[in-house]
Amino acid sequence: MGSGLTGEFSLSLRVYIEDTDAGGIVYYVNYLKFMERCRTELMRSLGFDKNFIFNEELMFVVRDVSVTYLKPAKLDDELIATAHITQIKGATMTLQQSVRLATEVLAQGEVTIVCVDKQGLKPRRIPKSMVEKIQAAPL
Repeated sequence: MGSGLTGEFSLSLRVYIEDTDAGGIVYYVNYLKFMERCRTELMRSLGFDKNFIFNEELMFVVRDVSVTYLKPAKLDDELIATAHITQIKGATMTLQQSVRLATEVLAQGEVTIVCVDKQGLKPRRIPKSMVEKIQAAPL
């Protein structure tokens, strides 16, 4: 399955004191947390909440992540995290993600997640029902 499977999903976030360093700048690892929240809400919006995942006896784990940091976010900024599924292939799903302040991209990256069996943590194909629903999503 090729590129451009869905449109862009977005999630509004606020920067709190616990997200920042002593200078009031968002600590670099928190961008990954913002992206994770966005991926979770994207899946939830498609009907794949934690109950669905647990009932299917599967989990998604991050295999690869690459982030480029362009500008810092600061305390009390209202950010937008985005996710766009670009590829689904067998057991993997690749997403392009960003964290923005209004229209300005602060961090952008690519994340590849792998579907694994919950018990043995071995890769397994993403269920066909999930793939079909993602491909049909009007995001």
